[in-house]
Order: sequence, then structure tokens, then C-alpha cells
Amino acid sequence: MTAPAPGADGQSGRPRTAQHFSVAPEPEIPEGYVAPGMPGAPVTGYRPAPADAPSRRRRTGPAVVAAVAAMLAGALAYGAAVARVEGGIGWLAIALAAAVAWPLGRLGGRSHVLPPLGALLAAGALFLGQLLGRTLRLHHLAGTPYGELLGDALRLWRADRHPLDLVFYGIAVIGGFLLTRRTATPS
Repeated sequence: MTAPAPGADGQSGRPRTAQHFSVAPEPEIPEGYVAPGMPGAPVTGYRPAPADAPSRRRRTGPAVVAAVAAMLAGALAYGAAVARVEGGIGWLAIALAAAVAWPLGRLGGRSHVLPPLGALLAAGALFLGQLLGRTLRLHHLAGTPYGELLGDALRLWRADRHPLDLVFYGIAVIGGFLLTRRTATPS
């Protein structure tokens, strides 16, 4: 047997069902109780930040300054290493990327600007380190002042590029980007 279809007024021909009432007593609920998962329920392990805590969103400037300082320090260390070693040590590009990415990610938070900036600063650290290394090597060979040798080092860098150098720049760029994203703390 099937139920009749609703009529023109939207009412069906079926009788209404009875409402059921429970005879069980209502449980005692303390005042202010909110069931878990409901809006207003406390979350375990959550501690709200104090009102006077500094916001991580406003630390982008200091993060960039610290990353530029890390880039320059990394370039100095890389240049000194290149000047002492005859062969290429381009694989240290990942160390330069990490040195730049750590302050950007930790201090800067999750800004969309910081990972590309980390990639650029890591590649810049590699470039400056290579130039400094060639300048130090030329100074050691010729004994002329560093200022005069910088132009010669740039010409020598252009003439002495290898396809493997592109791989090292790729490592620096990708490493700077990814490591900045991975070390980013939520803001």
C-alpha cells in the first residue's frame, strides 16, 4: 500500500505521527558546561597569546634584515672557502640557502613574499661568494688592491662559467625557496 500523493495544498493524506516524550529525568549539567566539539568548548593544549605579546606579522622587516646579514656572512665564508680550494665547492649552495632561509622563516612567519625573497638572497649569496673568492684568489696571485680586482674578478667569473654552475644556482634558488617555506612559523 502506498501513501497518497500530496494534494494541491501540499498536505498529504497520511495522519500525523504522535510526538514522543521521554520520561527519563534530565541529566545534571553544571552551569557553563559546553559539550566537546561545540562552539565555545575549550580546546586542549591551546593557550591564548597574552595581549602584550608581539605579533609575528610585524616581524617581516627584522627577518629581511637578518636574512641579508646572513647572506653577506655566508658570501664571506663561501668566498674564503673558494679562495682556498682549487676545485669548485658549489654544493655548499645548500648551506647558503639554509643560512638565508632560517631567519626569514623563523622571524618572518608565513608571508607569501618571503620564500621568493629567500630564493633570491640564496642565489645572491652564491654569486657574491664566487666573486669574493675570485677576488681573493687574484689578490693572492697579483698582490694588487681588492678594489681594482673586483672588475677583473667579474670578467673572470663571466668567462669561467660552467654548465654545472647553473645546477648550483638552481640548488641555491630551490633550496632558498623551500627551506624558507619549511622553517616558517605560523603567524
